[in-house]
Parts: sequence; structure tokens; C-alpha cells
Amino acid sequence: MTEATYVQESSEWVRKPKRTDANLKDYFKAYKNFRWKSVEKEFDWHRTRQFNIVHEAVDRHAAGPRKNKVALYFWDPVVASKGRDEKYTFLDLKNESSRFGSVLKKLKIAKGDRVAVFMPRTPELYIAMLGIHRVGAIPVPLFEAFMEAALEDRLSDSQTQAVVTTPALMGRIPFSKLPDLKEVILSAEEGATTDAYLAEQKRLIKKEVHHYQAEMRAASKFLEPVWLKADDGLVIHYTSGSTGRSKGVLHRQYAMVGHYQTAKWALDLKEEDIYWCTADPGWVTGTSYGIYGPWTLGVSSLVLGGRFSAELWYQAIEKFQVSVWYSAPTAFRTLMAQGDKLPKKYDLKSLRHISSVGEPLNPEALRWIRKITGIPPHETWWMTETGMQLICNYPSLDFKIGATGRPFPGTYASVVDDKGKEVSPGTLGNLVVRTPWPSMMKAIWGDPEKFKGYFKLKGWYLSGDTAYKDKDGFIWFAGRADDVIKTSGERVGPFEVESALIQHPAVAEAGVIGKPDELRGSIIKAFISLRPGFSASENLKKEIADFVKKNMAAHAAPREITFCEKVPKTRSGKIMRRVLRAWDQGLPVGDISTMEE
Repeated sequence: MTEATYVQESSEWVRKPKRTDANLKDYFKAYKNFRWKSVEKEFDWHRTRQFNIVHEAVDRHAAGPRKNKVALYFWDPVVASKGRDEKYTFLDLKNESSRFGSVLKKLKIAKGDRVAVFMPRTPELYIAMLGIHRVGAIPVPLFEAFMEAALEDRLSDSQTQAVVTTPALMGRIPFSKLPDLKEVILSAEEGATTDAYLAEQKRLIKKEVHHYQAEMRAASKFLEPVWLKADDGLVIHYTSGSTGRSKGVLHRQYAMVGHYQTAKWALDLKEEDIYWCTADPGWVTGTSYGIYGPWTLGVSSLVLGGRFSAELWYQAIEKFQVSVWYSAPTAFRTLMAQGDKLPKKYDLKSLRHISSVGEPLNPEALRWIRKITGIPPHETWWMTETGMQLICNYPSLDFKIGATGRPFPGTYASVVDDKGKEVSPGTLGNLVVRTPWPSMMKAIWGDPEKFKGYFKLKGWYLSGDTAYKDKDGFIWFAGRADDVIKTSGERVGPFEVESALIQHPAVAEAGVIGKPDELRGSIIKAFISLRPGFSASENLKKEIADFVKKNMAAHAAPREITFCEKVPKTRSGKIMRRVLRAWDQGLPVGDISTMEE
């Protein structure tokens, strides 16, 4: 993959003030001098050699001056009839996670056992995750929208012994197909699960069934963590399945070093911040930066329950005075589609830093968020397998709009050909990271051959993404390696075309694939959803194609356009191009359990 490609480098920069109070003040000095060993002293295990994330994220704060500091703000104004507006201090989280750990200990859940958490975003989810860590077990977080096939795949593969869920969700779990699953813990409002109900569920699913709230009332709030080693399991996250079968990515306890430092420098979290990571813990962002990163730093986090509502999001920023906001370009584009009037109703001045994650950040979305908040979102690139942010745009550093960013200090990311040789600037190639780094995955659960495949280029982690590096050292994401389109001898990254398409006023979302063509090898085909007020027509197709031709390049313009109601994406915001290819060729779409509704 060594051919030069057309690159759409933006000449538009985001300029930063020369004087800054950012945690990372001088990127280039840090990149030259920083060593990961220097971070270890921030943790108690540096002294004791005893590891457990629940101690470093909760217990040590609860034993010191932060014990009465709010760790978790939870708000769901529409749940049931009364809503929930709650807060939990670090001492509260220590006590409640000890109670849940005591429940697990009573059920003989021990070090290394897998416990799935299949719940909506509520305080009980976070307490369960911490309680699982407390007994040395390994949590398997599952997104609440998963259906039976996705659950069977993940619970069977991980050989999960217990699951924490709710009565509303448990009906999706195929218990008869999960012989390793022995215990079910149901979280429900007081009185919602009677002894008779629990007995009936036990009879139906042939598993032991327990009531979360009743068990917690009877459990002790005093439970020391099970002490582990640096290499012991931390969490198993299943990938989103945007390119095929989901994989169980196992991370280790030492990953907290990476979570801590990236949350400090890339997210710029400070003691006084109210931080909002909008990701669900069913995805890696919701744990690495919804639990581990902020709480190892002792920072207060907001969790918003319920379904997405643009108005509630703006209201939450105002109500809780959110200062650091970490979300996905899909969410930003959804807010953008709601227009400029709604955010003007709310005071968003508390925000001081915004970051994006999950998919590439389109320049149009960046400009719009900057317009309504005064702050440009800063892109962060990483993966379930990497466990932490690796390429970012930083609070104190000028960056080019559209660029993915620069490697995080202590890491080295680059672009190489198929033999592992670094390519010249402006050349499309494989996006790689030099091994190791603190939060690098330990294994693919039950599949050592798949794990080895990530490291087949000696000394590199092969991400499966394509990118190029410009003359100034910025890395620009192009697309998944399997998605790069070769048309008329030119290589085109689908993300470049998608970014150009959504700058057209009629285009809300766009997904791009290569379609086989005898003459050109492939042609570019776009699937487009329209903004309100626009209607599909042949004239509009031509107008959109000409727009890309004018603003990007003739060979990059889509030769076919299909209008659709929604572009298929995973629930973490990644465009499912394999689904688009299946649609185009009239083939089965395969597993779509991770696709958003």
C-alpha cells in the first residue's frame, strides 16, 4: 500500500492561546522526555505492589480528603414517573461496591471469574462494575440494546458465570444456551421483584435468581479488595462488530496507568471539573474514560440516564455546570441536525474543553460545535484493542481541522506499507503503533491466533485503519484498510468522501463504499440520508456529486448515490460499511446486533 493518494489537507487551523493552564503545557517537550514509569508513583500499588482498580479509583479517595467529594452525579428526569437525581461520594461508592462485592462473594464469585453487566445506565451499573472488581472478578460490560444473538455470542465466548441485569432486559438472554451461566442478579425498584416472582424466574430459566436491592440491604459495607498483580485481568470488552464478528478484548490491571495519564493530558481533567463522558460502559470508552480515567484522578463524573434527547443534553450541561465533555461525532452531528435555536436556550459557558471519540470527526461537525460553544472538539483516536487514547489533538496545541492528531507522549504512531516500512508524507498506508504501551490489550479471549494477527508486522500493532502523515507530523485517518477504494488507479479513503458529502446543505449523514467496476476497478458509491426539507431526486444526486468534484477531486466524486432513511452505524457511531456492501449486492447483512436502531 505505497501509492501516493489524493489528500484533502485543510489549511484551516485551530489556534491555541500562547499562555495556557492545560495540564499538558508543552507537547513537544513531553513527547521528547516523558516516560511511563514516571506515572506509576501516582498509584498506591507503586508502594504496596498490590493491584486492584477499585482501590485506586475509589478506596484511596474515600480514605482521604476526597471522601465526601461527589464522584458520580446521576440524572434521569423521565425514568418511571418520578425521575432520579442522585449523587454518590467516593465514600458512598466504596461502601456500595463493598456491599455488592459481598453479594458476589456469597455467590462464590472469585478472582478471574467473568461477571456480565447487562443494564441501562444507572448508578447500580457502576456500583456493580466496581463490586466485580473488588472481588477480583472480570467484568464483561454489555450494551443494553443488545438482543439475543449478540448476548449469546458474548456470554458464551467469555464463559460468563453470573450476570447482573433487570427484569426488562433478562428476557433477551438465551439462558438455555449458556451452561456456564449459574447466577442471575436482578436490579429492580423496591417491591418490583417478590419472592414468588424470583422463584418463578428460577423455575423458568433454571438458574439461581437473586434480587439486587434485597441482597444489598443484607450485605456488609466492609470488604477489602482482592489483591491482584499488574498482569491480572481488568475487563473484557467486545468490539462493536463493524467489520465482522465481535472479539473479546482482555485488558490487564496495569492499563490504569494509561487511563490515568491520557485522561489528565488529552482530556485535561482537573480536580474541580465536572466531567461528562456520554459513552455507555457497554463500550470501551464508557469504562476507560467513563470510570477508570476520571476516578483514578479523583474527578467528579456525570451520568445521564434514559434515551438521547438534544434538549436534555443541553439542559444537563447547564444544570451540572459540565466543564469537560467527551462525546462522539455522531452525537455532535445529531445535535447539529436539530439546529441552532435549541442550544441558545441554555447556558453552555461552563464548558472549557470538548473531545470526540468513536469515529473520525468531520470538519463540519467541529465547526458547528465551535460555533455554539466557542470550543472546538478535539479528536482522539484509539480502539477497543488499544485500551487508551493514542493519537489526539491536545488542549494547548494548535491543530489542523480534519487531522486526527499527533501521537500521545510515550507512544509512537506512524504509517507504513504492507511490509512494515514507514512511508513518505502524503502517502496512504497502514496506521500502526509501536509496541508496547500501558493499556495495550493482553489477549483476545479464547483466540490466540487472532491476537497474533494484530502484531504480524514486527514491532508494530497493526490497527486495520489506513491513514497518511503530513509534512507537519499530523496523522490523517482515511478509513478501515478493507474499506479503502482503488478507483482509476487512485486510492481514496471513504472518510474523506463522507466528510466532503456532509458539507453539502442537503446531506445529514453519508456512508461510502467501493463498488466493483470493470473499467475503473471500483467506483465510489454513496449512501446518503437527507436533512429535513430536502427530497430525493436525480437532480439532487448530480448536484451532490458535482459538489464533491468541485471541493475535493473528480475521481473522488460518487458515481452512484442511493438515498436512505438512515446510514447504518454501530451504537458507538461507526459506519457499518459491510452492511452497505451487503445492501448494494443484495446479500445477507450478517450480525447486526450492534447496529443502532
